[in-house]
Amino acid sequence: MREIIVCTFLTLDGVMQAPGGPDEDPESGFEQGGWQKPVDDEEVGAAVAGWYADFDAMLLGRKTYEIFVSYWPKADPADPFTDLMNGMRKYVASRTLTSVEWRNSTLLEGDVVDAVRELKASEGGPISVVGSGDLARTLMRHGLVDEYRLTIHPVIVGTGKRLFADGTVPTRLEPVNVCTTKGGTVVGVYRVNGEPDHDSY
Repeated sequence: MREIIVCTFLTLDGVMQAPGGPDEDPESGFEQGGWQKPVDDEEVGAAVAGWYADFDAMLLGRKTYEIFVSYWPKADPADPFTDLMNGMRKYVASRTLTSVEWRNSTLLEGDVVDAVRELKASEGGPISVVGSGDLARTLMRHGLVDEYRLTIHPVIVGTGKRLFADGTVPTRLEPVNVCTTKGGTVVGVYRVNGEPDHDSY
């Protein structure tokens, strides 16, 4: 059984929208795009590179796919991520795309929940959901996420799309590896571990 692992950059107030640049995702009038780079550091990059080394494939929503395909095929070949991103198998979930042209990309057909269940049951290694907030939240609602790998950066932006938005299914998480970089980013790996317990003091 393959595992689905959500990998996301977050602000301290939980926003995942447009970390990479001001024009990356201005939906709903979001004006804080590009918040990640000023608070990023080398330790974050090293941690994320280690995460990607574990993955057999990526699962992307349409918006993230379009952002990636506009950048990575033309990215600096000296960047070690360039070969990794272009060479890795990509599965794309979209209700509007009719084809995908990025190397090693496959457009999922039919209901995305059914398609991801089939992927989980297939042969292969872990699959990373990168960005793709709408897709990640759909998978979370249907119990298809096995693990979260998050970088939580020391910045508050106040508005924007959140990974754990209102309506998220209550879930207990088991910390696997959590550390803080010199720049103050929390790098955390958390396993899904059933429903939360409740108690009082």
